[in-house]
Amino acid sequence: MDELHKYEVIKKVVESNGNKNTAAVNLGVTRRQVDRLIVKYKEQGKAAFIHGNKGRKPAIAKEDSLKKDIVDLYRTKYSEANFTHFTELLERNEGIKVSVTFVSSVLEANGILSPRVTRAKKKRIKKQLEKEKAAAKTKKEADKIQENIVALEDAHSRRPRCAYFGELEQMDASPYAWFGDSKTTLHIAVDDATGAITGGCFDAQETLNGYYRVFEKILRRYGIPYKFFTDRRTVFTYKKKKDADIGEDTCTQFAYACKQLGTQIEYSSVPQAKGRVERMFETLQSRLPIELKLAGVTDIAGANEFLDHYIDEFNAKFALPINNSKSVFEAQPTDEQINLILSVLTQRVVDSGHCIQFEKRYYRMLDSKGVQVHYRKGTKTMVIRALDGSLYCSVNDKDIYALEEIPKQAEKSKDFDTDYIDPKPRKCYIPAMNHPWRSKAFWKFVKAQEHHFMDDVSA
Repeated sequence: MDELHKYEVIKKVVESNGNKNTAAVNLGVTRRQVDRLIVKYKEQGKAAFIHGNKGRKPAIAKEDSLKKDIVDLYRTKYSEANFTHFTELLERNEGIKVSVTFVSSVLEANGILSPRVTRAKKKRIKKQLEKEKAAAKTKKEADKIQENIVALEDAHSRRPRCAYFGELEQMDASPYAWFGDSKTTLHIAVDDATGAITGGCFDAQETLNGYYRVFEKILRRYGIPYKFFTDRRTVFTYKKKKDADIGEDTCTQFAYACKQLGTQIEYSSVPQAKGRVERMFETLQSRLPIELKLAGVTDIAGANEFLDHYIDEFNAKFALPINNSKSVFEAQPTDEQINLILSVLTQRVVDSGHCIQFEKRYYRMLDSKGVQVHYRKGTKTMVIRALDGSLYCSVNDKDIYALEEIPKQAEKSKDFDTDYIDPKPRKCYIPAMNHPWRSKAFWKFVKAQEHHFMDDVSA
């Protein structure tokens, strides 16, 4: 109600001893309310009819300076963050506590869209602009119905999560500018039941070592998963080359390690089939780079060190609670088992110098006492590179030897250096011969691989 009108009516009633009932009808209030207004008029005069909040901004209104600060902070410091993450960073790092809705409205009013804006939303915005330009009366009813239909490329049907933690681990890698100016590759595994990241590792490219490191983190922290689900990229597929080295067949190497631990592995070339890990990368790409930047990370080693505690914080915030009673992870292997099972196996033959050439270097075979063992030229061997980089050699499926690199040139001369000391044999750690390293079992597995069979048929 207009305060001035109310003031004039009450003033007239008091000064002319007018009818209170008429005043109540005129103001649309009760007779008792008129009596109260008369009392207030006699005590305060015209000031009684001025609202207490007149001239003040609403309590929920934000200062213009705050809006300016938010826009400036986003443009200069947090430009890579999505709006939800940006809101969290404002509270954590800048002491500014506002809602995501308010942040979105401020930024969008200044022409800033979230990095996570979807193609579907872009289409809706474009369609809305076209709709505003055109005359609303010319639109047909069919057009309104069509607006509710999602384009096929934007539609991804939902499926239920797995029932148990560890039942299915979706695994993938994403090359991206995670830190610095160049791209690196993040390998992760995401549990389908909980949405938790169970392992992660940065590497220069998508590599077998990157996936082995993720597998290692899962084994050490949770145990042996039931199944992996991944795509058919080069690390998990293999196109046969002329005289190809089995050590380059990363599909077989990873699958053979899974076989030793009793973990199944399934492949798909359709990204939507492993939507859990695909969506995880979308979230990480909008959050992790800014976190790495704020932490001052500049190299892969620093990124991997940062990643471990970041994953714990991320899971605590976004993953479903892990119910250990509904876990199907099997018992954790020992550190030695993990190191030896997550290895790369490749075949080599002994050359005329009773040594083995591997990765353009020459190695001699040593027994547990550190004494070199000599085999005939042409003897087939299985070279094993363990996860920690240690090299071993299996001969005849019964003997294991450590491999020691032969230097290209001796550091000192026995005849000319007075401080020359004749090297003495050192005891070497030799793992026990076990099933994963038996050549017959490994080659039987290789021949059973589908991609090898297909290559043989096509040849």
